[in-house]
Amino acid sequence: ITSPVAFDILPLKLNSFSKSTPTGLDCVGCKRRISAPVITDGGLDKTALTDDVGSEEDLYEDFRSSTHRYGHPGGGGEQLAINELISDGSVVYAEALWDHVTMDDQELGFKAGDVIEVMDATNKEWWWGRILDSEGWFPASFVRLRVNQDEPMEDYPLKVEGGREEDSRRFGMGQTTKDQMRTNVINEIISTERDYIKHLKDICEGYIKQCRKRADMFTEEQLKTIFGNIEDIYRCQKKFVKALEKKFNKDHPHLSELGSCFLEYQTEFQIYSEYCNNHPNACLELSRLAKVNKYVYFFEACRLLQKMIDISLDGFLLTPVQKICKYPLQLAELLKYTNPQHRDFKDVEAALNAMKNVARLINERKRRLENIDKIAQWQSSIEDWEGEDVLVRSSELIYSGELAKISHPQAKSQQRMFFLFDHQLVCCKKDLLRRDILYYKSRISMDDMEILDVEDGKDKDFNISVKNAFKLHCRDTEEVHLFCAKKPEQKQRWLKAFENERRQVQLDQETGFSITEVQKKQAMLNASKQHHAGKPKAVTRPYYEFLLRQKHPTLPSTLPQQQVFMLAEPKRKPSNFWQNISRLTPFRK
Repeated sequence: ITSPVAFDILPLKLNSFSKSTPTGLDCVGCKRRISAPVITDGGLDKTALTDDVGSEEDLYEDFRSSTHRYGHPGGGGEQLAINELISDGSVVYAEALWDHVTMDDQELGFKAGDVIEVMDATNKEWWWGRILDSEGWFPASFVRLRVNQDEPMEDYPLKVEGGREEDSRRFGMGQTTKDQMRTNVINEIISTERDYIKHLKDICEGYIKQCRKRADMFTEEQLKTIFGNIEDIYRCQKKFVKALEKKFNKDHPHLSELGSCFLEYQTEFQIYSEYCNNHPNACLELSRLAKVNKYVYFFEACRLLQKMIDISLDGFLLTPVQKICKYPLQLAELLKYTNPQHRDFKDVEAALNAMKNVARLINERKRRLENIDKIAQWQSSIEDWEGEDVLVRSSELIYSGELAKISHPQAKSQQRMFFLFDHQLVCCKKDLLRRDILYYKSRISMDDMEILDVEDGKDKDFNISVKNAFKLHCRDTEEVHLFCAKKPEQKQRWLKAFENERRQVQLDQETGFSITEVQKKQAMLNASKQHHAGKPKAVTRPYYEFLLRQKHPTLPSTLPQQQVFMLAEPKRKPSNFWQNISRLTPFRK
């Protein structure tokens, strides 16, 4: 628990643009081995960020670049081992941690939980795999190998339920040893919380208080960008550590009952969502200020006055991001050494699930907020757009694909591209000559629609024979829309997608998720700037067409490399390849 963090949390199920270019906190994902120096709750490594040669600007850049990278479990020696297995004829399987809805014909689409046969793991970032009869590239960090070399800690409770670990708990160690292990975990939790409180205090008093005294250097808006809501987190954590200390049994630490504290504060911990969402903005602002000497000297003076260790400010500000994601690790370890008969067992078990849910919620909100930029960019690439922006009502792409739409009164069939967002279904038409150009045609509000499965045969309403069909029926106006898919499995995917759309809408209502008008306007403004900056609606794609002619194309050297900040869900760095291809190609499953 005290070592540099190897984050290990639950798989997520994502349904949006970010599946193609996902971003967001990997608070709940597969185990990440982070080789770069990281900041733990209190014990900060002085050597992590010192640089006797480079400039202060280099310090900032080095910190951001080093701590924002991680190695996939399949990297290095393990990656070599995977390829050796594949070369020897062994079948290597991986399980999808996230949905991957792709914009690229040469990428493999899948859902969280799908099993993928890994056929080529030569590249560290991108693997080639197969699901049934589909093959393609997929991000290696979206999957977890179905092997037992790095067992995720979140599987541990499942193993307890399955009974496979019960014997080792009962017979593998003596009671005294197990009590001692629990004592160690309890002491670690209490100790790191105290260190974390001091860390937050140093930031609030050593930096924020001093910055507020210099109105000539910092505006309130700047301070909000740099520090986010860390003062709220500080107040919350002070109350939390007091609650922990009340439950801490100093004489017999293994008898302490901490689970209830986490359950009590699980809702308050959601304030970390705002902080984590803002953290990339803080890094950018600090990077900008680091180019001005007076800010470099000022921040260094703040650090020295507060007697803080030799790490730059953005390093200190990373700690809350790490902290909220460390709780599930600590609780999983605590549960591991808690007997089922212990009074704290049920609370610790519930607390573990609760903190995973908190991390999942933070992850989801982060991802959704970052998705709005992708949605805005997509809309800006559509020709002849009419009506309100997609972001007015929607923030999530649920599914997309090609369908035949049957229209009254002549029962005319038209092939169209459909994009299912929360609350609406957008219909587009492909250009007759340039099939990568889409024209806006219409949209359907999903809030008043019911989905009807249509059997193969003659449809009475439209008086035609249909196959793989379904209808959208408006309960208020009795309006009916008939659609036909090419294959039965495509129809089933659409029916499932409509269920997911309603589920997403309901979940947003329950959790109170919303996007502010300012965020929506900013996303559309950014997309408009990019479009007017000279990005063409259509470009020649000889290399892309070359790829399509190959069964197993060579991985393009310009494919984006993964880059994340600590605990961030995989995010593809934009590249010319992605801009020229994926923004022009319809989303595909």
